[in-house]
Amino acid sequence: MDTNLLTQLVFLFFFVGVFIYAIILYNGLVRLRNENDRAWANIDVLLKQRHDEIPNLVEAVKGYMQHEQQTLIAVTEARAASMSAASIPEKAQADLLMTGALHGLFAVAENYPQLKANENFLKLQNRITELEERIADRREFFNDDVNTYNTRIGQIPDVFVASFMHLKRRDMFQVSDADRKLIEVKFQGAAQGR
Repeated sequence: MDTNLLTQLVFLFFFVGVFIYAIILYNGLVRLRNENDRAWANIDVLLKQRHDEIPNLVEAVKGYMQHEQQTLIAVTEARAASMSAASIPEKAQADLLMTGALHGLFAVAENYPQLKANENFLKLQNRITELEERIADRREFFNDDVNTYNTRIGQIPDVFVASFMHLKRRDMFQVSDADRKLIEVKFQGAAQGR
């Protein structure tokens, strides 16, 4: 009788231990998923702040850059694409497009000394540059969180709990091969616009 009771207690403790361990794994995966969502939300907030500054920047440079309409159109189109992007991969791609358009705008602005001396333009340029740096930092945090999450849901025993929770791998914020290429900036009529 004592061995039967002892065996039952061992099985009870074993199952309670497995149950508690499964709860710990579940809670850890929920925490990681929420950290991923929070990391992306932090990027999204900064993207929104940058999007809000773009119309001001375009207005500040319009008068100076009459011959650089393609550059202004690229910035405006990139902003529209960013605002209409719905999913994380779409927003990431639109963000890369916006970053490229802004770099092109700032490169073209170097050709206009009067614009570079404009206090409003300088403030906007500094604000957007600061936001770009913060976005880059947040992307790094996001990728770290996604990497940890993807590693955990692929490891045993977490993979079993992750499949029960229907958790899927998430994409990191990556630069496409096309975006890695050097951007050629052409100055159309810059000498005439001064």
